[in-house]
Amino acid sequence: MKKQIVILLFSTLAIAQPKGKKLVWEEQFSGKELNAKDWNLEVGDGCPNCGWGNNERQLYSKENHHLVDGNFVIVASNKEGKYAATRMNTKGKKEFTYGYIEARAKIPRGQGIWPAFWMLGANIDQVGWPKCGEIDILEYVGKEPSTIFTSLHTQDSHGNTINTKKTKFEGIEQGFHLYAIDWTKDKIDFFVDHKLVYSFNPTVKNENTWPYDKPFFILINVAIGGNFGGPEVDDTIFPQEFLIDYVKVYQ
Repeated sequence: MKKQIVILLFSTLAIAQPKGKKLVWEEQFSGKELNAKDWNLEVGDGCPNCGWGNNERQLYSKENHHLVDGNFVIVASNKEGKYAATRMNTKGKKEFTYGYIEARAKIPRGQGIWPAFWMLGANIDQVGWPKCGEIDILEYVGKEPSTIFTSLHTQDSHGNTINTKKTKFEGIEQGFHLYAIDWTKDKIDFFVDHKLVYSFNPTVKNENTWPYDKPFFILINVAIGGNFGGPEVDDTIFPQEFLIDYVKVYQ
């Protein structure tokens, strides 16, 4: 019995902190309001890149979220045909090059819903997208239940999602799950509940195939409809909630 307890404790510690890495930043969402020192709230419809570049149907507001029981809760709503949600990022405040980056989250569900936990190159204002690079640690679209998408965008892909993997997880909509990447100078590994689901390691690494040698910032949002999430939206599903328990970065 004592041996079993020791093994269990060791296993828990191993999960809590990736081997050889130290916790350098975490967001536990333990306050009453979003920490403005680390996070920016984005608002509106994304114009002049309207529809956030994907023909999304929601407006982002400062009202469609709350913090409760240590969770950041994004509420996707539909009020008289007007969709709303929350989008936030750490641009200019918390940016990282390499590391084990993880979120514990509970996803919403339903046709048209599109939650995401992802990253963009911090030089996006200078070089544009997709040359800045994008890392989609978690994407889920309600029209494909029990499926998690992990993807990357680079200049080489011209915005098309060619570096991607979708993985079936029965019951992924139930409860909280862990979504993470292990990002090094050589490759990016994607994990769901500590299971390796996808690796990106191009043979030729240059600014068009591997923009992942520079700082990136974190984004969390829920989109509605759009090129990927839609186009059809089931109006009977609202409101829906995307709960994020924490975000952690180890290096």
